[in-house]
Amino acid sequence: MKNFFYIFQGSRSGLTGFCLTLFLVLVAIFAPVLSPADPNVQNVADAFAPPTWEHPFGLDTFGRDVLTRVMYGARVSLTLGLFSVLVGGSIGVLLGVLAALQGGKIDQIITQMTDVLMSVPTLILSIIVVVALGTNYFNIVIAVAIAMMPKFIRYARGPALSVREQEFVQGAIAAGAGKWRVFFRHVLPSVLGPVAVMGALWVGIAIRIEASLSFLGVGVQPPTSAWGSMLKDGVEVILFTPWLAFFPGLAIMITILGMNLIGDWLRDIMDPHLKSMARRPEADKDQSGAEVGTVPQLSSEEVARMG
Repeated sequence: MKNFFYIFQGSRSGLTGFCLTLFLVLVAIFAPVLSPADPNVQNVADAFAPPTWEHPFGLDTFGRDVLTRVMYGARVSLTLGLFSVLVGGSIGVLLGVLAALQGGKIDQIITQMTDVLMSVPTLILSIIVVVALGTNYFNIVIAVAIAMMPKFIRYARGPALSVREQEFVQGAIAAGAGKWRVFFRHVLPSVLGPVAVMGALWVGIAIRIEASLSFLGVGVQPPTSAWGSMLKDGVEVILFTPWLAFFPGLAIMITILGMNLIGDWLRDIMDPHLKSMARRPEADKDQSGAEVGTVPQLSSEEVARMG
């Protein structure tokens, strides 16, 4: 257990993000066991029932248990956010590193394609792809992945250009190593660390995009539980039944917060400059606790005695 907490190196935010994300993952995995009811069973006679001990989150428009649907909605949001980032990140990193390594026309084509995609807002681009392909789970993953891909291309290309000029890469090329060997053996592993950090941050963005698509009616379709569609149903009657919008919105907020905290923690431990900056306030103090190079603060009595 001590080794587990040592991984976070005293980062309370990283530990908090990990605990929040782990909690949501466990809820998503064991939703059939933990949920108090079936997510699609309707009881119209009890529609809009307020929270009770039997139904802690209340009942929705069709009398379905909101707690159960929030639990099952975690499955949709977490898996869709993870898969879309994995697909978009894998393709984006490969294209970004390939553009940096090859250069010339290939770099120009990939860069211009990235600029075009990034000129379109992420949500708008996702809507365009979903409308073109259709509103099923697989197509939504593809749409969010396409929206994420240009960010990964841009983020992977910069470090790859820097790594390409390093001596060990130039030495491998001079020794006769092929471009693909240099690509997979030297350049690609060097950029995976920074990209993994951004990938953790962008999982939260992907979940937000999926919730936005469901809220607009072009995401996961009923009767599948999705936080965005639940939020939409709750907003329509928020003045009378505020809990219908509050609990799905809270689930979205906690999920994005957890992923962002994990991403910040990964960035801190993988960036030596940030780590040194974090240690500097402690290192720049003398034995008396005052910072080195600063003027000591004197009380009014000490100033009077010196006068």
